[in-house]
Amino acid sequence: MLETFRNAWKVEDLRKRIIYTLVMLLIYRIGSVIPTPGVNVDYIAQQVSNISMLGMLDFINGQNFSNFTIFAMGISPYITSSIIMQLLTIAIPSLERLQKEGEEGRKKIAEITRVVTIALGCIMAIGIILGFGTGAMARGADANFLDYALVFLTLAAGTALTMWIGERITQNGVGNGISLLIFVGIIASFPGQVYTGIQSVILNPMSAWAIPLVIIGVVALVVGIVFVDSGQRRVPVQYAKRMVGRRMYGGQSTHIPMKVNSTGVMPLIFAISIIQFPGLIAQFWPTSGFALWYGRWFSPASWVYMVVYALLILFFTYFYTSISFNPVEMSKNLQQNGGFIPGIRPGKPTSDYLARISNRITLFGAIFLALIATIPSAILALTGNNTPFTATGILIVVSVAMETTQQLEAQMMMRHYKGFMK
Repeated sequence: MLETFRNAWKVEDLRKRIIYTLVMLLIYRIGSVIPTPGVNVDYIAQQVSNISMLGMLDFINGQNFSNFTIFAMGISPYITSSIIMQLLTIAIPSLERLQKEGEEGRKKIAEITRVVTIALGCIMAIGIILGFGTGAMARGADANFLDYALVFLTLAAGTALTMWIGERITQNGVGNGISLLIFVGIIASFPGQVYTGIQSVILNPMSAWAIPLVIIGVVALVVGIVFVDSGQRRVPVQYAKRMVGRRMYGGQSTHIPMKVNSTGVMPLIFAISIIQFPGLIAQFWPTSGFALWYGRWFSPASWVYMVVYALLILFFTYFYTSISFNPVEMSKNLQQNGGFIPGIRPGKPTSDYLARISNRITLFGAIFLALIATIPSAILALTGNNTPFTATGILIVVSVAMETTQQLEAQMMMRHYKGFMK
């Protein structure tokens, strides 16, 4: 990875993109230490530590919520709006037509997503202010309308700025901006987790035996994530020979690389956002029947929570794969270019064959993501203790790092390609 960045730094265009990405991430981290004016941060941090669903929101946003900075809500509204828009794209024909219109259609969908993000951010900001009540305000019961309005505007503006930073990184920088923001937030929380682990060992020296097990577990987890993320099924493709004028073309052998985990960490992030949303709303009215029911069956140590969480990951993995990989379109492209899979007839048999392979490897990737995501909850349910490093956090960090490295390598290869004139 370091060698890739060193080589990319030598290319002027990539160097500008890397610098741009680092500057935008620095702006995000600066905003992550600026507190929201007019709030009682200690009260909010205590509520986050007591309410598990708020802890999940804090995890996604890199502890911005517990510190209640100007980026307290982070990218959660943007993730939720992206889920809504992608589901509506399937349900509403006009949005489906926009998606098929190419770049212009995608720009219009992106504009609608931004509007939905701002709307959701405003709704979440109002819910957070009403849910925490006067205890979260610095002036307590003496807080007036202007105090609440200041907090609301700060949270909504922070959401808009976070969305803008993520989109600018994706457009002008390196890697996926939203994933990198989550990546930076998790990396920033790792020193605190290490410090907490060291403190627990100092207070309870008998637990020192667990340190080697944690290190071995983290290393094994990283190796497993790299192994699965790098895994792919290579479907062989043969191109028939054909005469164009007086020259012979085709006759080459290549393959279609089908990744085991082609969706990355987005299904996991989306599943977290979906499962935390009802609980987040319910915890603002802790004595209601829905809040008591949700807290009983959907706490992180509940087996119901783990099953629903795993099913959501499976759903979003298949959902994203169906969007990014179209076997019918790929079969048509192969047939138009004189390509075929040895032993498989062109047309529908080829698309069925590719769909069957995609479903099989997607199932393996989805099960892997679900297992990784539910490991901390299973440990909590069996032992009653939280793990110092969440498997979900390690998965996101490793996957985003690999994805960014692969994008850098692809851009370097594109810039070093000499072309047929050479």
